[in-house]
Amino acid sequence: MRASTPKAVSEPKTPGTGPAFRLPFDNSFFRDMQGFYVPWKPEPSPAPAWVQFNDALALELGLEPATLKSATGLAWLSGVEMPAEAAPLAQAYAGHQFGQFSPHLGDGRALLLGELIDTAGQRRDLALKGSGRTPFSRRGDGKAALGPALREYLMGEAMHALGIPTTRALAVIRTGERVNREGSPPGAILVRVAASHLRVGTFEFFAAREEEVMLRRLLDYAVARHDPALAKLSDKPIPMLEAVCERQAQLIARWMGVGFIHGVMNTDNMSISGETIDYGPCAFMEGFDPATVFSSIDRQGRYAYGQQPAMARWRQRMAREGRTLQDCAATAWSVNPFVIPRNHQVEAALSSAVDEADLGPFERLLAVLGRPYETVESARPFTLPASPEVAAAHRTFCGT
Repeated sequence: MRASTPKAVSEPKTPGTGPAFRLPFDNSFFRDMQGFYVPWKPEPSPAPAWVQFNDALALELGLEPATLKSATGLAWLSGVEMPAEAAPLAQAYAGHQFGQFSPHLGDGRALLLGELIDTAGQRRDLALKGSGRTPFSRRGDGKAALGPALREYLMGEAMHALGIPTTRALAVIRTGERVNREGSPPGAILVRVAASHLRVGTFEFFAAREEEVMLRRLLDYAVARHDPALAKLSDKPIPMLEAVCERQAQLIARWMGVGFIHGVMNTDNMSISGETIDYGPCAFMEGFDPATVFSSIDRQGRYAYGQQPAMARWRQRMAREGRTLQDCAATAWSVNPFVIPRNHQVEAALSSAVDEADLGPFERLLAVLGRPYETVESARPFTLPASPEVAAAHRTFCGT
């Protein structure tokens, strides 16, 4: 994984944007973490077109939505052109997948374009998901289908509105090609924003190889980015581990409170920042049942609703705090949202968007999910559960 500086691409000009139109990347991971990634460029989309654009998130990032939605912005976020300041790369990581260790995974269909400092002074990653093959793709094509990209956009915005830490989507872009999946659905790119893309599996990649020098570099970078208060400690590993465990315990507790089931809590899908990441076969539980599982690939129920706390270092924390399951249930009921992304509503919206090219149901559902705690009569139809037959048959699938 030798790192080399990508060739600079001259900034494309679009009438009306002026010379100030740029993406002001500040790429600390590219600069400081050579050996942890492979420089790589996305495959250009043949006929890109906007499907969804998150104006509110663009403003958070200090970007002007109207400018970014220009032809130049579309070219940048669909792989047709690269902004001059971008340093696209595929990150290396490993992962325990359903209990089995895979030592060599990495970004098989994602690329980190760079980092932006948002309006609150926080560093945020801007990445493409579904932009083509990388050195980590193995037998995959590196592409994404429109349905899963829209699902991740919808779920991320719903979780954000619920107050649950999450990655979010800046945009969904139709690539203008079909992908090789069941039914040959339209291809898409999800433009994802995250506090970082450092995963538990990032540490596992180098720990499995006993590369202590690399691990210490990774630790120092992660501390500086996510736990700067620990930077002056002479012995950082244990305090950093405790901080990551605390964030993940809080995150899973919040998932449990709204009935969210991630579906694939593999260590390559768990961020050390404490954000929900990699929405694949995820869903919300219709009625309380700890054994609820929706993922088509989780045949043993490893990541069922009731298993999520055990998967994330949680029962021990309850014991330390002297809390019971009944206490946690009472807390959950006290902050229950009025509306959640009910599975049959999500599937109907995605089906309309993908099969009928009608984004109306998707956008109406997205608007309702943006105000989850408000008891609004117009939102009541979205609170109705599916029939028992439909709920029992629901299954979710990975976007690959």
